[in-house]
Amino acid sequence: MLHSESRQGGKKDSGTLTRLVLLAVAMLAVVACDDKVAPLKRQLTLEAFSDLRADEYALNPQLIRENLEHISRADNDSNLSSQRIRKYYRHRGSIVWLDAAGVDSRADTLLATLKARLPEMGFNGEVFRLRQIGADLDRIRTLSFDQRNDINSVAARLEYNLTKAYLRYVTGQHFGFVNPSYVLNHFAAQSRDTAGRVRSYHHLYDVDIYHPDDDYTHRALSRATPDSLGLYLAEVARHGQLYDRLREKLAAATDSQKRRILVNMERCRWKNKLTPQDGEKYVVVNVPAYHLWAVSPDTVIDMRVACGAVRTKTPLLTSRITHMDVNPEWSIPLSIVSADIARHAGSEGYFASRRYYIVSRKSGKRVSASQVSSSGLRSGAYRVVQQGGAGNALGRIIFRFPNNFSVFLHDTSSPGAFGRDNRGVSHGCVRVQRPFDLARFMMDRDADEWLVDRLRLSMGLEPEGDQGRAYRDSLRPGAKVPTLVRRIDVNPRVPIIITYYTMFQTPDGQMMYYPDVYGYDKAIGEALKPYML
Repeated sequence: MLHSESRQGGKKDSGTLTRLVLLAVAMLAVVACDDKVAPLKRQLTLEAFSDLRADEYALNPQLIRENLEHISRADNDSNLSSQRIRKYYRHRGSIVWLDAAGVDSRADTLLATLKARLPEMGFNGEVFRLRQIGADLDRIRTLSFDQRNDINSVAARLEYNLTKAYLRYVTGQHFGFVNPSYVLNHFAAQSRDTAGRVRSYHHLYDVDIYHPDDDYTHRALSRATPDSLGLYLAEVARHGQLYDRLREKLAAATDSQKRRILVNMERCRWKNKLTPQDGEKYVVVNVPAYHLWAVSPDTVIDMRVACGAVRTKTPLLTSRITHMDVNPEWSIPLSIVSADIARHAGSEGYFASRRYYIVSRKSGKRVSASQVSSSGLRSGAYRVVQQGGAGNALGRIIFRFPNNFSVFLHDTSSPGAFGRDNRGVSHGCVRVQRPFDLARFMMDRDADEWLVDRLRLSMGLEPEGDQGRAYRDSLRPGAKVPTLVRRIDVNPRVPIIITYYTMFQTPDGQMMYYPDVYGYDKAIGEALKPYML
């Protein structure tokens, strides 16, 4: 029981009210040393209440700072928000949750929000330390301290855990709880040393997403005020058509279904910097679906695609389609040359039948196939190129966009793959089932009729306009139609998003389920596992 000395030396019970007054005044010592505290509060000191003072209920700013330092050094969580919290308190960041009035209702607001929201997200509260926060709040408010849990250690622990829970939640909701750039770019080994240790990984994820930084940490902490905390917690809550539908499904899901739902909910949290604006055309390729959707304000074109095989995965990326090349030549990647073509070195018949030619990288001149050895082809000193036109592996048209992988959307000379369920057959590029329809989508709606027919004729299709038909009829019977248009610029440039969802809402609102063809669900699920119920 808390007592205080009377002026006559006697003692009397202070009661619960006195305890709370003592605690509130004592907590002033924590914030009184903060440069951001209002001058009026600094004029109040514990000495003014010396008659009520009891050492076991007195907060010591130095001890609290020492405890925060100890807690931050002992915290070995490796996630980014924990790293930023440790940095914040080691640099003596301002106390967030304790003030002259003690621990106010903000702690209750945060605790209530997390207890309500985390189960809806399929997350457990232990990774957010909710049990410890609740116990320490109870200790503070009932003055239930002991030798192992004195007031300064409890106050420091409560301050640290409230900040940790808050930042982990708002950062995760705002940017995602898993960093896909790290997880997916440490997924598939590219090379190993003689002991079998991984030396490098394939770069598989190149989507430009937002990541939290120090500025975000400070902005988020600045919102943890009585006036804005509740608003900010509501503001960061994730919403969206797909996310909301997944959350609804999670509520009724079996244990075996939950991980897939949670992984796809996590994907919804990653914020893509390239987001199509209202009224803007865009193209989405969902790799597990082996499907493409070209979306404009008044139409949606969908078609099958073939993507990279498991060994040559199509990278996930975002870009903007800049132009289309008609009847392009194919400069064959060295990996394909080494694996499939080099063994035919010296065979002019092999190269001629496939319309391949060889170019010296040093001189830029063509070299006869009979003059180049297999080791020379594998060395990279030569380029092997397939001429454009019918039979070219890229088909009659390619859709180009800047990226770090030299992958594109293109037609194909082997359309049989589109009839398969598993269309993971390419070396990384995306083959499209209806290339002319996609090309027409890229063009202005009011594109010149003759331009459209020149494209059709160049792709080996029948013209539809009068001028196109007249040109076709003017050709000699059996004559080859030349390439009438080589390049068509795409203006404005059309966003292209190559993504990976195993649960996906199509533009017409259907919820579709796809197999985890590359194993990314498993990798992300492992990273997300500590959060799961």
